[in-house]
Amino acid sequence: MENESYLSAVAVALAYREGQVAPKVVAKGRGLIAQEIIKRAKEAGIYVHASNELVSLLMQINLDDRIPPQLYVAVAELLAWLYHLDQNGTKP
Repeated sequence: MENESYLSAVAVALAYREGQVAPKVVAKGRGLIAQEIIKRAKEAGIYVHASNELVSLLMQINLDDRIPPQLYVAVAELLAWLYHLDQNGTKP
């Protein structure tokens, strides 16, 4: 059963720096690659958000491409929530 979760895992990593137009996809994958993306993010202290709907949409974006305007609101809300938690010293 544990192997099935590895095979069905899907992950997308976004990067955003202040002043950029929009976040871009810096890593994405399925199965073992997805598990490695998640593992490295957690090891680096990066928040891992689980949303099947959002990851499904983000998987359609090519590596190094910025997210499309249609996803700005969804991603901006997530980033704003994380920024708020960070400013308050709270961990998600």
